[in-house]
Amino acid sequence: MHLLPLRLLPGADLRLALESHCKAGDSGGYFVLSGIGSLRDPRIRFAGEDGARELRGPFEMVSLQGTVTVDGAHLHVVVSDARGEVLGGHLAPGSLVRTTAEILLVSSDRWHLGRQHDPGTGFAELTVRPKPGPGNDA
Repeated sequence: MHLLPLRLLPGADLRLALESHCKAGDSGGYFVLSGIGSLRDPRIRFAGEDGARELRGPFEMVSLQGTVTVDGAHLHVVVSDARGEVLGGHLAPGSLVRTTAEILLVSSDRWHLGRQHDPGTGFAELTVRPKPGPGNDA
């Protein structure tokens, strides 16, 4: 298991930056263990909705978790506004870092993470398969 702390700078698209980081390396995918920071006009898809909604203004990113693979990401975000009201859902592209995003990623020596269309759900769902190599008989 490898821990990878990241800091994303203002203006970075949070989701696209994490997907680009995964595609640039040879990690086999990442689990996002934690993420905090701030976002400007985050885009979130709420449960049961087809598309993302843009929330206007600055928001604190209270939590970020999910998976990032070379095939895409599945990320859940929780944000709070200036009144402390909290919203959460699927992080969509277009959510820009306002001041900072501090992310902790974890990759596995044994498992390769991917995403594949699941006809039952209609979404690209997580796939997990053993990485080739000694000691990976799982």
